[in-house]
Amino acid sequence: MKAFIYPGQGAQFSGMGLDLYEKYPQAQEMFNEANKILDFSITDVMFEGTAEQLKETKVTQPAIFLHSVILHTILGDLAKPDMVAGHSLGEFSALVANKTLKFEDALRLVSQRALAMQKACELQESTMAAVLGLEDELVEAVCAETEGIVVAANYNCPGQLVISGEVAAIDRACEELKKRGAKRALKLPVGGAFHSPLMEPAREELAKAIENTDFSEPICPIYQNVSTFAVSSPEEIKKNLIFQLTAPVKWTHSVKNMIADGATSFTEVGPGKVLQGLVKKVDRTMVTTSPQL
Repeated sequence: MKAFIYPGQGAQFSGMGLDLYEKYPQAQEMFNEANKILDFSITDVMFEGTAEQLKETKVTQPAIFLHSVILHTILGDLAKPDMVAGHSLGEFSALVANKTLKFEDALRLVSQRALAMQKACELQESTMAAVLGLEDELVEAVCAETEGIVVAANYNCPGQLVISGEVAAIDRACEELKKRGAKRALKLPVGGAFHSPLMEPAREELAKAIENTDFSEPICPIYQNVSTFAVSSPEEIKKNLIFQLTAPVKWTHSVKNMIADGATSFTEVGPGKVLQGLVKKVDRTMVTTSPQL
């Protein structure tokens, strides 16, 4: 069975999508439509912008979404997954791929999500940190013992967990994790505590937008970050998508469940190959690929 997976924030790069725009009329149409929906020329930033400009929240998330969804659309009949999943932001790309969401509706939600998260980041100084080389349970225990808000946020693969929270709490947790044997406990260059309770204002804002958007019956199940199991009910998909902002991304668990349900190959649709590497760390026997146009 074929699993298609879609990357999240951090996969962006200067010039992303330009090759698709120049080669495929369908890509041109979708990029031009995106410029109208977003009310600014995201193509200018994607094709010619600096890495710094691409890091702007209002750009980063729609840019990665556009690259993934346009690539999926160009694949046409080659893109017929038996199951899909996306890492954080990538979940919106996955929902277009399995026809739960229309491209235009999903892009609007991604844009609203990015702006809501940016506003939440500005309310309190917060950050994230990558922790390598420890069992998940130990990292969770240290977070629970640490003064202030700090939680496990991204379960990326065995031995790699990202924590999220207040800057001072992250600093305290990192020091303790190093004492407990972490190979690394390093703050990430992000401006907020994604997938933590500090994203509650963004969750409330996004919830209204999601509730007012039409979700259709998917053509194949999605393994969502919150639940990790196959989901095909539009109402359940909505609920999980709303809670995703304040809940951890359980990527390791999702990949394991996809494999248990019969996945034999994983195709990463979008910029980069980060998710392919994570899948291999979950199960080395899995076939991982990028789309071949």
